[in-house]
Parts: sequence; structure tokens; C-alpha cells
Amino acid sequence: MDFGPIHIDHIGIATANLDDASTFWTLIGLQNTAEDETISDQGVKTRFFSTSPAQHEEGHPPMVELLEPTSEDTPIGKFLAKRGPGVQQVCFRVGNLEGLIAYLLEHGVKMIDEVPRRGAGGKRIAFVHPKSTGGVLVELTETPR
Repeated sequence: MDFGPIHIDHIGIATANLDDASTFWTLIGLQNTAEDETISDQGVKTRFFSTSPAQHEEGHPPMVELLEPTSEDTPIGKFLAKRGPGVQQVCFRVGNLEGLIAYLLEHGVKMIDEVPRRGAGGKRIAFVHPKSTGGVLVELTETPR
């Protein structure tokens, strides 16, 4: 099956405060690429940093996404309470999101989202349950067409 191209889109890092967490990424030369965005239905405020100023053939270069909860009872708020700050998810950019979801479901992979939903930047996303990935929350997003 061809669901590609498949690239690392971003690594999501949970933090209690976007400004405090941004210092390191700025010091090593990463560039804040857009305005902060609040995704209300996920209870999170996001800030993206680019790993390279150059555009890649298949969209943007891999990014670092900082995730600040809007309250303690959100997924990121609960993650921070349980595990503390750190890597919360790895996101892969794919060419055919709906096809990949169907393929994964056919092969017994547990999905959090069986239908794509809107994420940061208005992108279509779906999450794979960590029980099916060896404990890693995997986000899938689709390459813009």
C-alpha cells in the first residue's frame, strides 16, 4: 500500500508555559514559524518552531511543536500532571490520511480518531492509540494538496 510520501512532520512537547519552554529552541537557532494558536476542542495552545529555514519538497521541514494546556483537565494538562513536561507525541505527514487510517484499522491498530479531524493550522489529523505503537502517541497529518 502507498500512503506516502511519509515524513516526520513534528515532535510535540508538552509544557506548562510556552514562553518558558521557547527559550531553549530559540537559543539553538530554531525559528518560531507562526502565531500561537489555541485549538479549543483539544484544550491546547500551540507554538511551532522550524528546524530549517529551507522548504522541503514535500512541505515544511520537521518542526518542534510546544503544547501548553488551556486547563488541567485537558489531554495536555493530564499528560503534564502524570508525566511532567516532555515529548508528548510524534507526528507523521502522509499523502493519504483516510487510506492509511482504513489500512491501520484493517490490521487491528487501535485508533483514537477513526475519522480525521481539524488540528493546528487547520490541518486534517488523526491520532493512533499508544497501545498499538509500543507506548508512543502517534499523530498523523495529511500533506496539503
